[in-house]
Parts: sequence; C-alpha cells; structure tokens
Amino acid sequence: MGSRVSEVELPPLFCPLESAVHPRARQVGKRAEEWIERSGMCASPEELAWVVATHSTDFYARFVPGADDDRLLATALWVYWGFGFDDARCDGGPLSSRPAQFNALACQVQRVCENDTATGADPYIGALRDIVRLFRSLGTPAQVGRFAHAHRAWLSGVAWQVGNQALGRMPGLNDFLTMRLLSSGGEPTFAMLEIANGAEVPDRDLYRPVVQALKEMAILVAGLDNDRHSLRKELARDQADQNIYTVLMHERDLTLQEAVDAANGLRDRVLLRFLRLHDRVRPTAGPELAAYLQGLRHGIRGNNEWGLRVPRYLSLGRWPDAMEDTALTWAEEPSDTRPGPLEGAPDVAWWWDDDLA
Repeated sequence: MGSRVSEVELPPLFCPLESAVHPRARQVGKRAEEWIERSGMCASPEELAWVVATHSTDFYARFVPGADDDRLLATALWVYWGFGFDDARCDGGPLSSRPAQFNALACQVQRVCENDTATGADPYIGALRDIVRLFRSLGTPAQVGRFAHAHRAWLSGVAWQVGNQALGRMPGLNDFLTMRLLSSGGEPTFAMLEIANGAEVPDRDLYRPVVQALKEMAILVAGLDNDRHSLRKELARDQADQNIYTVLMHERDLTLQEAVDAANGLRDRVLLRFLRLHDRVRPTAGPELAAYLQGLRHGIRGNNEWGLRVPRYLSLGRWPDAMEDTALTWAEEPSDTRPGPLEGAPDVAWWWDDDLA
C-alpha cells in the first residue's frame, strides 16, 4: 500500500461488551500445545512456534468462559489448527495464489469433517480428523453437522480469496464484505459455541432470520477488527492485499488514513445494529439461545482482547515474541452512529430490515 504503520493512526475500538475468560485457560493451553506438537501437522520448528504463538486457547477461552476443560480443549485445538492451516496453506503458503491446487486440498480437508474414514497426504488433514473425532465424542450429531457446514462455508470464502489473488483482482466493498463473512473463519468459530457450551440451540431458534443476522454481524465485526489487528504486520512485511482498507482505498480512491477512518465507522455502525437487535431478541430467548447469543457477545470482545496482544499480529521478526499483557484502551463512543444499511453493500442491507425480530 506504500504506507508505513507509523504514518497511520489506528483509533481505539468501540466495544461496550462484557469481558470474560475461562478460569483454567492457562492449564488447558498447556494441554493444547502438547497436542499440537504431537500432531505432526507443523513442518518445522518455526511453523510450530507460530502456531503455538497464536495462543488460541486464550482466544477461545474468552468466547466460552463457562465451558468444561475438555470442551474448551477440543474447540481451541481447531482454532490452533485453523490459524496454522491459514498461514501455511491459505494466506502465505504456496497455494495462496493457485486456486486449482487449493480447491483440491480444500475438498480433501472438508471431507474429514464429514467422514471419519477420509484420508489425505497433507499433515493438516490427519490433525483435523482427530479434532473432529473429539467433536463427535463431545457433541450431538446436529452440533457436529452444523460445524461441518460452517467449515465448508469458510473454505469456500478462502477459495474466493485465493482466486482473487491469482487474478490480481481487488473486490469491491459489497463483494469483499460477503467474502469476509466466509473467509474470516467466523462461521466455524461461532458454530463451535454449541459444542463448547454443551447446549444445542433448537432449529426453530438458530435459523430465525434475526439470529442469523446477529451471527453474521458478529462475524463481520470480528473480521474487520482482525483486519485492523493485522495491519501493522502486513504493512511491515508488504503483504497487505485484500482487506477492508485496500478495498476502500481502491473503490473510493482514499488514502490509507482515510480508509482506516471509513472502515472504523462502517464497523461501528454494524456493531451498533448488533447491540440493538440483540437487546430486542435476548429477553425472550430460551436458555440454549441465550447462551449462544452471549457467546456472540463474548466473541466480539474476546477477539479484541486477544488480537490486541497476540504475537500473531504484533511480532515482526522471524520468530514470535512473548504474549503481551498490556492494558487496553477503548473508545467511549462509536465513531459513526448513522442508522440504516451500509452504503455500497446491498448484500448485508437485510440486517437493517424493520421486520427482523
């Protein structure tokens, strides 16, 4: 993008949501790190170090602070796996601009979510099969099926992203937001809430349009926040490609600072809609749906508490630094309070429909 992060002011995030973390996150994290090392999915000590440095147990412990240890372990393992696969096979690996080869691997990967006997030569396939086996031992068939469906959605979004990169194509805002809802990994991450909490949301609740809108808004807010968290590292490594800032710069002819400010306002408008719609739904929600909705809230906040400190985004060297534990500063007010759908994004305009309830 031709800019340095020192030239850009990243405003503090508006995030008036509850902070919580699982009380045994550190102990479960040690178990997870031992599992990752035994799995053999990482091809080198350096790759292993970066996967461990995602501190994925700390990440998911903020989504499900009340989960039992084994359920937190299983779901955190997928987060470690997802970050590792993303780095090695999606964003920066040899398949990141080779859609035909990536799609073939993605189909093999997806199959192990759906069939316990599926195999593949890639070491990430065997590791994922073992994680999904844990899910089957802990969750109901419906919960595991929902995760598999969400996993397919994620891989489809990554395939879209890889295709764009191969063509040198920068998507417009509408296409980007639709792609980011998939490629960010939010679908499987939030689908695991039910497995971690041991609470299956009835179909009649989970698939209500308003609940699906809340899920999508939580995914997009977290995805845009991750674009912010990773900007410093991407600029330092000259790796900034498809993110909310490059999209806005390209579509609206903005400077990076102008794109940062515009993206922050867009993100705040989505979060405000999420908060208002959540407060309309939550009072009449049953216990399973209430737990799911609380997980969406915890996820937005926890993703930021983790993302503003994690070496994945902050370390600029070849090897990751230690996890930071600095105090965080939050915005007291949203940067943009305009109501109504986002301009130039018709695919998500339905989130503002008056009849959502």
